[in-house]
Formats: sequence, C-alpha cells, structure tokens
Amino acid sequence: MTGAAGAPGSSGSSGAPGPSGPPERIPLDLLDPATVRKRSRMVAVGALIVAGAFGGLVGLLGGQTAGLVTAAIFGVPLLLLAVSEARRRVWLEGSVLSVRAYGTRVVDLKTADSLDVLVTDTRGTRTVGLFARGGHKAINLALALYAGTGGRELGIYPLRTLADVLASRGDAQSLALSELLVAQLRAEARGAAAADRPLYRLGSLAPSGKLAQKLKPEAISRFVAQLD
Repeated sequence: MTGAAGAPGSSGSSGAPGPSGPPERIPLDLLDPATVRKRSRMVAVGALIVAGAFGGLVGLLGGQTAGLVTAAIFGVPLLLLAVSEARRRVWLEGSVLSVRAYGTRVVDLKTADSLDVLVTDTRGTRTVGLFARGGHKAINLALALYAGTGGRELGIYPLRTLADVLASRGDAQSLALSELLVAQLRAEARGAAAADRPLYRLGSLAPSGKLAQKLKPEAISRFVAQLD
C-alpha cells in the first residue's frame, strides 16, 4: 500500500474525453499493477504452503493418492484466486463499469438496479467500495482503502467522472453518493489528512468485526448532509 500517513496516494489517469468518438476508457484500478502482482504472488505462495501442509498430512495417513487429492482440493482454488487477482482490471467507459478477470462483467451505472457503499475489513485494512448491481451482474469498485492513518484512493479524474455519472441518475441515493465523492475531492484539494476525508470517515462508521457490510442509504444521506 502506498501513501504516507495522513496523505493517501492516488491512482488514476488525468485528461478529458475527446469531443467525438467512443467514450474514453478510464482505469479504475485502486492498486498499481506491480502491487497487484506482488499480492498475487503472496497468495500463490500461501496456496502452495497450505496445499503442501494438508496434502502431506493426509498423505502420511491415507497414502500418496489421498495426499495429492487433498493438496489439489486446497491448492487449486487458492491458485485460481491468485491468477484472478493478477488479471483483474476495472475501468469505466461512459456510464458502463467493467471488470475483467477470467471473463468480463459489466454494469451500466445509469441503469443499475442498486448502488450501495460496501465496507470490507481485512486484517486492519478497510476498503470503501461502490457496490453496483444490474443485469444479474454485480461489481464492487474499490474507491479507497485505509490502514491506520494512511491509505490509497482513486485519483481525482476517476472520482470526478464517477460523481458526474451518479448525479446523472437523478435519484436521491445516487445524488447522495455523488455528493460524497465531490466532498472527497474537496477534502483532497484542501490537503486534508486521511482521517478528515469523507471516505475514511464513512468507512469508520461501519462496526468492526464484520468482513463485509453494506451501509444503509439513509445513513449515507445523513452523513453527507453533515459534511461541510
């Protein structure tokens, strides 16, 4: 994770879409490719260790075949997870949010059935994401992750574009989400510390002890209404 304490790093591109032609593809990957590859290698190494440990134990008790089968049962899913993590890319084209791993899933944010804020808590690192569901597909877009007083956030241009897309929906919940992102941009422009930024503060509202939880729309609306 990059970004100094109290001054989170940003990822994303800058520039403006052209006056004509297809919509600009805006990368929305929170972590840079090098960091993602490093994390994927760690998952792969962990998968081999776990598979070897369980496979070896079962092999001692039940023979070589049983050990190999056990190793495969534990190792293959984790290795697939590592490969998926390494291949994962997220981007926005117009209002269409896409994520690619083994295949590509797309959700049009303008026509999505639901948009929620999802907070995940893993080993002291909280990730605040936009959970979009539509067309029997779902995508969790990480907006920011924080550990202690530092973290990583999407860049200015991606956040601004997302705010505009959400505002174009016109419903109260989407407008509140758009205002949340605009407030985040203002805090970043002021040079606010991580703990004073809206996404950090919103993520802190989620009770600890749960791996993942959606924040209620009314709670988000109240939070946004209290922002400066």
